[in-house]
Amino acid sequence: MARFAVELVFGDDQEARLAVRPAHREYLAGLVEKGVLLVAGPWADQTGALLVYEVADEAELREVLAADPYTPAGVVAATRVHEWQTLTGAWA
Repeated sequence: MARFAVELVFGDDQEARLAVRPAHREYLAGLVEKGVLLVAGPWADQTGALLVYEVADEAELREVLAADPYTPAGVVAATRVHEWQTLTGAWA
């Protein structure tokens, strides 16, 4: 399994993002139940979010991201994906 840190940068249309946010959060809750999503949350200034996934590979991660309700709604201006090698801590 591989871990990925994903940074979302929210677009300017906050009203559209807030409208789809309940579906986004429901989707994330399902990923937590499956063990795919380890942690997620918005930046304190609400300009974006950080999510940490554990999946087989980047191809699976891309499928997970594509299925997130935020994607078809177009409320994310940028997505930054980094494979993350944890060395120490509770998740290592």
